Amino acid sequence: MTPPLEQLGLPARDTLRGYRIWDSYFTPSHSHPGNDGSSRLLADVERSLPAISKGQIEKLCYFPHVGTGTSTDADVEELLRTNPDTVLQPLQQYPKLLIGMIQLNANNPRGSRDAIDRWLRDGPMAGVYFPGSGPGACNCTHRNLDPLVERIADLNGVIVQHTWFKSGGRTGVVESTPTDLATLAERHPDQAFVCAHAGGEWEKGIRAVHDSPNVLIETSGFDATAGFIEMAVRELGADRIIFGTHLPSRSLGTELAKVITANIAENEKRDILGANFRRLLSDE
Repeated sequence: MTPPLEQLGLPARDTLRGYRIWDSYFTPSHSHPGNDGSSRLLADVERSLPAISKGQIEKLCYFPHVGTGTSTDADVEELLRTNPDTVLQPLQQYPKLLIGMIQLNANNPRGSRDAIDRWLRDGPMAGVYFPGSGPGACNCTHRNLDPLVERIADLNGVIVQHTWFKSGGRTGVVESTPTDLATLAERHPDQAFVCAHAGGEWEKGIRAVHDSPNVLIETSGFDATAGFIEMAVRELGADRIIFGTHLPSRSLGTELAKVITANIAENEKRDILGANFRRLLSDE
């Protein structure tokens, strides 16, 4: 018999349901289908279902590869380019649960532009994700991103940029920090950007995007420490924060606790846990 959620350290089911949680950062198999198609990715989605149910999560956003050169596996890249059903299968199997945002590769601007038209203009994807590592990574200040951002803006798409501050400084020129994202956001003031993981070192990340009103920070991926959400609400406002679980590689309880146990108002928790992301997706 499953114990009550309160015994698991979670709020009661009705309380969680009332938050209307939309997860902006879901990483089943890091959205990589494997050489056997989407079976590995789907297995990871299914492995996450108990946590999704316990958390009463309404929607989860993940970032599928679509064959623009974001994977190191040439066979997978070819599979994704030639068999779009591989990309669509998770969305078709869980249409009420999953939201897709394609991974783009700014080192391949032509392929990325074609992918934007194929998957964002023609559907069913809601936006794009620029990765922070691997062959598809490109520092977000690079001018290759500008025409891609402009096209995404034309289509009212959401842009999520992986960001991270590394101790001792970046280890490669392709890595992006919140400071880099602030530079890109200044060039495109009418486009909203999501700063994934708040840069890891969240105090620096919050300060880096403080004066960039079109940048929202995302909450997942780093260890929970006291004061994160409180500082973010104080410095940026609750409307510039969106929730992510980083399931299945991170703890649902840890990621939820960052927001649910924060010393902020209940309406601010509801905004962070779902309403802000829905507004970003023009779903509310």
